[in-house]
Amino acid sequence: MTATAVTPKKKIPANSNKKLEFKANDHVVYPTHGVGKIMKVEEQEVAGAKLELFVITFEKDKMTLRVPTAKAKAVGMRKLSSPDVVATALNTLKGRARIKRTMWSRRAQEYEAKINSGDLVAIAEVVRDLYRASGQPEQSYSERQLYEAALARMAREVAAVERTDEPTAVKRVEGMLVKKAA
Repeated sequence: MTATAVTPKKKIPANSNKKLEFKANDHVVYPTHGVGKIMKVEEQEVAGAKLELFVITFEKDKMTLRVPTAKAKAVGMRKLSSPDVVATALNTLKGRARIKRTMWSRRAQEYEAKINSGDLVAIAEVVRDLYRASGQPEQSYSERQLYEAALARMAREVAAVERTDEPTAVKRVEGMLVKKAA
């Protein structure tokens, strides 16, 4: 009898913690879209049920996303990476590119999955693996697209964490890659 009384008490703080985890004006990372800003938390009625939603805008993509507050963690939404994680990701760029000898279509799928994972270090691995120095052979169109997507996703998060603008963050990321190549 006491066990059932304890369980609901544990659930109530868990729900209130979820509500407090993200709030208006917080920058968050949504795995498939990158860094966005929570504009507000609103309530909407969907199919007769009231839902509490995070309204997230992605300035670069000119997109607004509404995520149910209860599902935010399940879809992988998270706070910005800590400066330590950013440092680890930037150090990842200095490593050797790991290019598997598998078909491009298979590698492209793996790179796409890493980009959409929302994990900054995994995105840094894609940037590192697809980076081409000036003396290296040209990239195919699809390679270039993946590289630019990963670079932009990484730069947006680095810019948000370091409170700079995106072009500055791109220069910082590419600077790490050039150091590695030299």
